[in-house]
Amino acid sequence: MKKFANYLMIILIVPALVLSSCKKTEDTDEPEVKKGNYADLKTYMVANGFDLTDVLVDGWVKPASAVVDTNTYTIPDWYVMDIRPAGDFADGHIDGAVNVELKNVVTQAANADGKPILVVCMTGQTAGHAVMALRLSGYTNAAVLKFGMAGWNPQFEGAWQNSIGNTAEDHASEWDTDAPPAHETFATPSWETTATEGAAILAERVNLMLNNGFMKIASDDIWGNQGSYQIHNFWTEADFTTFGHFSTAYQLKPISLQGDEVSAIDSEGTTLVYCFTGQTSSMVTAWLNVLGYDAKSILFGVNRLNYDDLEDAGKPHWHGPENYDFVTGK
Repeated sequence: MKKFANYLMIILIVPALVLSSCKKTEDTDEPEVKKGNYADLKTYMVANGFDLTDVLVDGWVKPASAVVDTNTYTIPDWYVMDIRPAGDFADGHIDGAVNVELKNVVTQAANADGKPILVVCMTGQTAGHAVMALRLSGYTNAAVLKFGMAGWNPQFEGAWQNSIGNTAEDHASEWDTDAPPAHETFATPSWETTATEGAAILAERVNLMLNNGFMKIASDDIWGNQGSYQIHNFWTEADFTTFGHFSTAYQLKPISLQGDEVSAIDSEGTTLVYCFTGQTSSMVTAWLNVLGYDAKSILFGVNRLNYDDLEDAGKPHWHGPENYDFVTGK
């Protein structure tokens, strides 16, 4: 009888242990929710023509003389978005332009009715962020109006004319013509998104970039503070050593996902990118911010730092405005 009681006890305890074990497993082994990340975005962008070398191609910037109808001073073959503040727009804009906030350019693009999109700002720099967003959203012919409204009519030229200079001369110890240093290699940006499909991940990241606004920094704020940033010059090596560069700068061109040059960018610090005019670097930094980097464009590029040498060499430089008519009001 005692032996039977022991067997009965075992029979009762074992199922209880099994049930308890199953319940614990059911409570803790919940299915993992899939989230999108940098690796998913990279795979999608490379496969679908959204690498920087695919979207930053000839035609992304248009001089006013190439698009204007000089009989009407309109731009009839383009859908023109002016992303300046409403007050600036009312003070003067290209006839036919639509005033749009930067954060809304992709939504507004649906109204283009098949026309290529031209984005206008004051200097051609903020527009780079908008055009990169549009190109990453499928509007592959979107372009920047070169030099913005400053290049359209003398009334607006001050935004550029008052920003050119040779400020590097006053900071000779922080500006040199040395050969570029070797690149380091950094980890990729770490972030997750609720979107899991490549197209949806890209759309979410583009929207985030636009909502963060134009990521910029004045070169005057870098002098004496270069060690706080990783600085990249988006030029050829020949230009890097000919026209000079910030003393801590790297030369990085091209930048791509496919070639993995992007791994030279620090994913944990703030990266600054500059070019000749600040227009190309705006495009580059917009793309980098979509990927998850903290990247800022140096305003007016080397036109602010070493203008005279650029002008003498015929490199991209501010050369004054056209004299095209504009309209006022909303």
